[in-house]
Amino acid sequence: MTTQQFVFIGAGHMASSLIGGMVRQGISASTIGACDHNPGKLESLQNQYQIATYADSISAMDAAEVVILAVKPQVMQDLCQTLKKQGNVEGKLFISIAAGIRCEQLQNWLGHVPIIRCMPNLPAKVGEGVTGVYAPEDITASQKQSAERALSSVGQVVWLDNEAAINHIIAIAGSAPAYFFLFMDAMQQYAQELGFSEEQAREMVTHTALGSVKLALNDAQTTLATMCQNVAVKGGTTAEAVQVFEQAGLRETVKQAMQAAIERGQQLERQL
Repeated sequence: MTTQQFVFIGAGHMASSLIGGMVRQGISASTIGACDHNPGKLESLQNQYQIATYADSISAMDAAEVVILAVKPQVMQDLCQTLKKQGNVEGKLFISIAAGIRCEQLQNWLGHVPIIRCMPNLPAKVGEGVTGVYAPEDITASQKQSAERALSSVGQVVWLDNEAAINHIIAIAGSAPAYFFLFMDAMQQYAQELGFSEEQAREMVTHTALGSVKLALNDAQTTLATMCQNVAVKGGTTAEAVQVFEQAGLRETVKQAMQAAIERGQQLERQL
């Protein structure tokens, strides 16, 4: 059996985003494999990227050096126990992208194997992701390098000093695309109420968001607060709008929302 350096168990949106990013960044498709219970997903990935595909997780794992666990949290226990019972887990590095499942718990299910836990986000689909990564003390430098090679292909990698910070990454980056989509949707809806078409409203809002992000990235020396102040000139129209946000408690609302995401992540860890 041909050995793939990276094999994904689960071929959902995040797995396909990572596979696409890895191939685009020069990782040979011949070193990547995937399995999934949905044959259509595998066929699509194979046609698009020419990776290897496997009918079941045992065959997939047998061919792997690095196993990326990309299934839903609620099926992770059954998967890991099946791999431990029927598969060859020894000598492989496991990378989990599942929320709410600690490395210790994964080792309880898999056995004492090297496990790295990470939390990518949706912009990984377009190569602009942020992935928080935690590696226990027993993970070697070469194993960290293997993980970074895969994960950095879809954006920025942030190494975490402790596993609890995974939930912070969820609040800051993992869940955050939804915050921005919500804000943009609210702007688009009111733009339509003002008489713009849906297409016009969406284009104006999304391009303004994109341009603002590019400005922030191109001028890292200027704080985001200062950038806001530079647009919201005292006595102007923007200052009036920003004042409404401030008086409505936007900052505190954002803080509460992020904390709610952290607490939900902690709840999931206790449940699983």
